[in-house]
Amino acid sequence: MKYLAWLLKAAIFFLVFAFALNNQDDVRLNLLFGAYWHAPLVLVLLAALTLGVFLGIAVMLPLWLRARRQAQRAVAEPAPSPDTGPDAQDSVPHGI
Repeated sequence: MKYLAWLLKAAIFFLVFAFALNNQDDVRLNLLFGAYWHAPLVLVLLAALTLGVFLGIAVMLPLWLRARRQAQRAVAEPAPSPDTGPDAQDSVPHGI
């Protein structure tokens, strides 16, 4: 199974490498205010992917941190047992 995973990773790498070799033509990326950028297509795609990953992390980071804090609080504060809760006195039968 370990060799199959390495074989799959190698195949994916060679496919991406072949894609990069086949797309070395320059493209013109028109930016704001008449600015433009000439770069190979693969570099433009890599920049877009990197920007998307960082924006996704930036959006999700507050949610991840909040969930982590709540999980740490839940571990630090044990759940109240049914015998020691505020209604425990009502559930204890009184003498007959």
